Amino acid sequence: QVQLVESGGGLVQAGGSLRLSCAASGRTFSSYSMGWFRQAPGKERDFITAISWSGGPTYYADSVKGRFTISRDNANTVYLQMNSLKPEDTAVYYCAASTRGSFYIGNNYNYWGQGTQVTVSS
Repeated sequence: QVQLVESGGGLVQAGGSLRLSCAASGRTFSSYSMGWFRQAPGKERDFITAISWSGGPTYYADSVKGRFTISRDNANTVYLQMNSLKPEDTAVYYCAASTRGSFYIGNNYNYWGQGTQVTVSS
């Protein structure tokens, strides 16, 4: 069992930056993959980035590559640094964990946070 708690969402203007945090607790181990998803109003949930819990490779969707950075620290926290934000980045952002492998690229994650709202104004 894994619990994920997100924080850091809010309102920013286009071109600005924001950092989201995801605190993980419960049963965790190095084989987990950690990811971030987002869902805009009226649209499907999109997979945008992932990192190995061990701090190995990373993946970014084309929509955020070069602007967003996923990372983790030694206190069981995963971060999403978002730079050069655009109005189309407006969405609810979800932290997620997968037990399918140490680095899993896809939509079938097992555990989810509650989501945090990010709004980017023009």
